[in-house]
Amino acid sequence: MNCKTCAITGHRPTRFKWKYNENNTGCKRLKRRLRDQFILLYEQGVHHFWVGGALGVDLWAGEILLQLKQAPEFDKLKLYLALPFLEYNDSWDIKSKNRIAALRDGCASVVIVGTVDKPTDSYRKRNVYMVNQADILLAVFDNEHAIRSGTGMTVNYAKKKGIPITLIHPDTGIVSSLPEKAIYIDEASLHAHRQKGK
Repeated sequence: MNCKTCAITGHRPTRFKWKYNENNTGCKRLKRRLRDQFILLYEQGVHHFWVGGALGVDLWAGEILLQLKQAPEFDKLKLYLALPFLEYNDSWDIKSKNRIAALRDGCASVVIVGTVDKPTDSYRKRNVYMVNQADILLAVFDNEHAIRSGTGMTVNYAKKKGIPITLIHPDTGIVSSLPEKAIYIDEASLHAHRQKGK
């Protein structure tokens, strides 16, 4: 089986109702959805995952993937980090800087795609770079009420490339896909999928 690659995109904490409160039930639900999707993708041969190094979905996804990697059944999992430019997180608080530093330490590779003198262009290049590495995009994104954002741009670029997209709604946690054949699953279906495989 050929190893496949997933790029992950999603909003920063300020987009969510819970902001930076990761103890909120909505945030916990979103993290469960991410974990469920990663497990399913891994079982279907997706072993390489790219995240973009931002606060919010990038960081949460990266931390979940590194936790999974510690289990023997996920030993082939590799996490990759694409950063817009070196100084992108200079204004972050120390706790957030430490979390992203731990993420970097656990990555198989870190790629810097742009420069600080062109920040907007560097963020766009980062998103394009990740999609170009990917066989599937996993996006925490409301496709029905899209707001102008880097996440929306990334989803649109993946659509143009014809890459399957799994969507997790940022508010409800509902999982869907573009096109319909894309890989996705909810918690009940994930359990049924595992039972069927036994």
